[in-house]
Amino acid sequence: MATFFTLIACSFLAVATAGNFYQDFDITWGDNRANIINNGQLLTLSLDRVSGSGFQSKHEYLFGKIDMQLKLVAGNSAGTVTAYYLSSQGPTHDEIDFEFLGNLSGDPYTLHTNVFSQGKGNREQQFHLWFDPTKDFHTYSILWNPKHIIFSVDGIPIRDFKNFESGGVAFPKNQPMRIYSSLWDAEDWATRGGLVKTDWNKAPFTASYRNFTADACVWSSGASSCRSEKLKTRSSSNAAWLNQELDLTSQERMKWVQKNYMIYNYCTDLKRFPQGLPPECSIA
Repeated sequence: MATFFTLIACSFLAVATAGNFYQDFDITWGDNRANIINNGQLLTLSLDRVSGSGFQSKHEYLFGKIDMQLKLVAGNSAGTVTAYYLSSQGPTHDEIDFEFLGNLSGDPYTLHTNVFSQGKGNREQQFHLWFDPTKDFHTYSILWNPKHIIFSVDGIPIRDFKNFESGGVAFPKNQPMRIYSSLWDAEDWATRGGLVKTDWNKAPFTASYRNFTADACVWSSGASSCRSEKLKTRSSSNAAWLNQELDLTSQERMKWVQKNYMIYNYCTDLKRFPQGLPPECSIA
């Protein structure tokens, strides 16, 4: 990777795509429960008693700014999970997760976030949202660069997982990842630890997606598009996200979210880590 980061310093060009679901994604399971409609501008996933459904990106990415608008399952969504995440493959995979855990009508969704690096996760932070995510579309974003993984909702950062490799914490930076999403039944654990089961009388459950954009480095044939000389002759982003971090205003907005809407933080769960909290929790 040393050569890669040397090239980054010289010229880092990324491929920017404004999504058409036909062009950018493959439906991978669920039969006709997943559908691309409106000339590729809208994708829906459904879950019934027989099966859920899912899709994945045609491309793999190594760093980028990924945006997707979602409208979640409305009404009594208890037991359902809508997962939207980046992941590589294999036992030492990297992964960056948004998961939306359904709930009884009138109760808030739980937004679950996690980061895996080299196959190790256990870095969960959970939030309630300051709006009803079932009434309209909202933008859920992942900014992934060599120093930060920033989760945002409607442009408001909710979490910043920093690169603390200097402190012995693995950070996802070498394995390209695809975008995945699925809607599935997790009634054994999703809602109040599995106490509230899926009400199949409300099925089918449906989540909707639109306005996908990826300002990112596409991985193909063992190399990143950001290293391609061919891109110098094409219109492309200047990849401002490559060195992006939270400014003071964004840090304050994230603190506001975490103070008012965070409901779980692994870095404060002393019972879970009796031998000591993970090292990144104590690094300033």
